[in-house]
Amino acid sequence: MALMLGGGGLVAANVYASATEGWGGSGTNGTGQVLSAGMATIDCPDVGSRLTAVPDGARPDVDRELALLDRQTAEAYHRLQQSGQTGAADSGSVEDTIVNPLKEQRAAAIGRIADAIDRAGERPQGLDALAACTLRPGGDGTGAGAQSSAAPTQSAQPGGAGQGGNGPVVSDYADITSVPPEAANLPQQSDASRGSFASDCGVNANGLRNSDNVIVAPGVSNGAHHFHDYVGNQGNSAFASDDDLAKAGTSCVDQGDRSTYYWPVLRLQNGTQERDAGSPGGGTEGNAGQIVTPKQVTLTFVGNPRDKVTAMPRFLRIITGDAKAFVNGPGNANASWSCTGYENRQLKDKYPLCPPGSDVVRTFKFQSCWDGRNIDSANHRTHVAFTAPDGSCPAGFQAIPQLVQRIVYDVKAPSLQDGGRTVPLFAVDSFPEQLHKPVTDHGDFINVFDEDLMRQMVDCINSGRTCGPDGGDSGTTASPTASSGSGTTAAPGSGTTQQPGDTATPTSAPAPSTAQPSEEPRTDATTTPDRHTTAPDDGGGSTKQDHTTKRDHTTKQDGSTPPAPPTPTSAPTRSGAAQPQPSRSASAQATPAGYVPPAAAQPQAQGTQGGLAETGAHLWPAALGTLLALSGLIMLLRARRLRY
Repeated sequence: MALMLGGGGLVAANVYASATEGWGGSGTNGTGQVLSAGMATIDCPDVGSRLTAVPDGARPDVDRELALLDRQTAEAYHRLQQSGQTGAADSGSVEDTIVNPLKEQRAAAIGRIADAIDRAGERPQGLDALAACTLRPGGDGTGAGAQSSAAPTQSAQPGGAGQGGNGPVVSDYADITSVPPEAANLPQQSDASRGSFASDCGVNANGLRNSDNVIVAPGVSNGAHHFHDYVGNQGNSAFASDDDLAKAGTSCVDQGDRSTYYWPVLRLQNGTQERDAGSPGGGTEGNAGQIVTPKQVTLTFVGNPRDKVTAMPRFLRIITGDAKAFVNGPGNANASWSCTGYENRQLKDKYPLCPPGSDVVRTFKFQSCWDGRNIDSANHRTHVAFTAPDGSCPAGFQAIPQLVQRIVYDVKAPSLQDGGRTVPLFAVDSFPEQLHKPVTDHGDFINVFDEDLMRQMVDCINSGRTCGPDGGDSGTTASPTASSGSGTTAAPGSGTTQQPGDTATPTSAPAPSTAQPSEEPRTDATTTPDRHTTAPDDGGGSTKQDHTTKRDHTTKQDGSTPPAPPTPTSAPTRSGAAQPQPSRSASAQATPAGYVPPAAAQPQAQGTQGGLAETGAHLWPAALGTLLALSGLIMLLRARRLRY
């Protein structure tokens, strides 16, 4: 009996550890699905998107106050989480302690924004109405709808859903095979630009990440409140000027592409403590779990189905998607999710559940119409636009190459039946109150192509050729065409490209060779000459192209970078006037609070079982079982002595 009790203790220890490993107490319902513990959120109007005209002289003050509004919302959401976890939340107390104080803070910041614009131009009207926020009630995490209370309803379950306690939940996923195929591409017109141009910039194997956003919150540390992966330009931080970006190194095979490409990191909710676990933008703001390095990244610039394209201006900024779409609504949502072999089926508001052998694919199709004057705008949107359904640009806009960004991940479909405990959930980083919803996914781009290389791109696209680094003979791609509007279709650049309406079949092209987390990244800085060798389109779209990544990081170990191309003395600005570009030395840049410097290798899991106290809590049943086993053995020996 004693031995049986001791063994039972050991079994109990194993069951307990496997059921709670890496999860901070996330609750489940009767079917094992993750509950929406603490999943109510705060819905605040997005002030930045309402600002369509900000004088250049007011921009620093406005950017600083907009970043403050984001920080206020994040802090209020954190207090909402804490109130739910302690069981103190009810609609009245939350209004008094969180929502009303937040309104007062926002009103003061919005007033300072209006004052800054008034000093440099015309005072904006109607901003005061954007100060008030509301509570959005949480559902049960299974798509069953909202709870009746605005406060978190599962206060007895600390940690909520997901490793960070703020999502994702099982209703955020959908089986890709149940998604209907999309319609075929728009037919090309006689003046269509049928070519494509690919740039190979690696997969961020060197781990360049931070929680800044140099487009939306320049000069503000942790302006994104979530971490980004960067490929291409290696000088990215909130404090980087255009001159800094022009002089920085690049991970691109063709050193003439110093453009900045970045997007929120994807994480597995498996209990891993990354190096950002205690950093702003990371674990302290609900972005937790193992960061997944992409298996493949393809960056392809395609043409317009009606017209020829013109060159992008240097330092043009484009954001596609909306990081706040969960509370703003889907109007600007544009990222899409799919699976290899099924890319004629796309999801915008769900993560895909891919069949075995199929990888997760994120696709961003950027705006491809430019106003011809500005490299940015007050809300970072109105200077560029999507094409109309017929492929035409708005009046006064001109067609530019469309960036199609395709990111592939080797992650398995999570086990929804047990809330991701057997096979972990995956999700993108987000603002804390956006709950890691897939609809908030977004991509950012700053054009830092050499002017000569940009001219080559335009010529390649307009002449109907398929161009890429090395111009080799590995992989066959059909000449892609830009899709109209913000719709999503199968992205080019992944070997044999599947067009919408095709029967779903796995892609046959091999993924590019990339460094694994345990490998040392290449750190040579040898400048690659222009090798965008091209071949004419044969009419069938079957030109060959080498996508093999020869190196992912070109910055030397001593910190030096390859020689920079000549920097232009002027460029289009937000107002369209040419102004000298600012210069900021690297030594003068402050270290951002949310910055985690790249390591020599991909960061490994740190403390996947939590802290020492948590580990002890997990092991006490084993200790008890061991004591019971020893007691049983002693009793057995004493009984044998008495017997003989």
